[in-house]
Amino acid sequence: METLLLTGFEPFLEYTVNPTMRIAEKLDGEQIGGYRIISRILPVDFNHSGELIVQWIDELKPDAVVSLGLAAGRYKITPERVALNVKDGDADNEGYQPVDEPISAQGPAAYLSTLPVRKMTQSLIQAGLPAEISNTAGAYLCNNIMYEGLHYAATNKPEMLSGFIHIPADHQLAIEHGKLPSWSHEDLLRGVRICLETMADER
Repeated sequence: METLLLTGFEPFLEYTVNPTMRIAEKLDGEQIGGYRIISRILPVDFNHSGELIVQWIDELKPDAVVSLGLAAGRYKITPERVALNVKDGDADNEGYQPVDEPISAQGPAAYLSTLPVRKMTQSLIQAGLPAEISNTAGAYLCNNIMYEGLHYAATNKPEMLSGFIHIPADHQLAIEHGKLPSWSHEDLLRGVRICLETMADER
């Protein structure tokens, strides 16, 4: 059986909970298709999150890496198509706020996801869950982690699939913030499972 490293993020900025953390913890140890899921939770920290995901890939030697991120304000599940070689945006949980910094001084300007993002969105829609491919993962920690995973694969393990999926807020966050579109935890969890099942089928 192949191994899939699934990552979520801790809470950040004004978001007191992060649904990606709950989903990653729930799926840890499950078998989905031909994958055994091993989950890890990343800090929202520009200086350490990239190092951590590389360390986990080195240790676990996964066949695939899928990272989850919260896109509060989006109302669909959005597999990301591209990661940019830049760090920018709001301050992280340690107060660090990079401006136009490269993730890798020697890396290319961008990487395309190696996940089957088109098939994922089609599978989600067929299951009755709103979805579309996103062409921007921003320049915050989500983009940073997506780039790190793809850069590792390109330079060390080209057969390893790697990519990123953004999910909407859950109802708890919507209640706290008042105006966020939201999904139930159960539907978010089902959506992520469908994405991983699609990966296994395509494999």
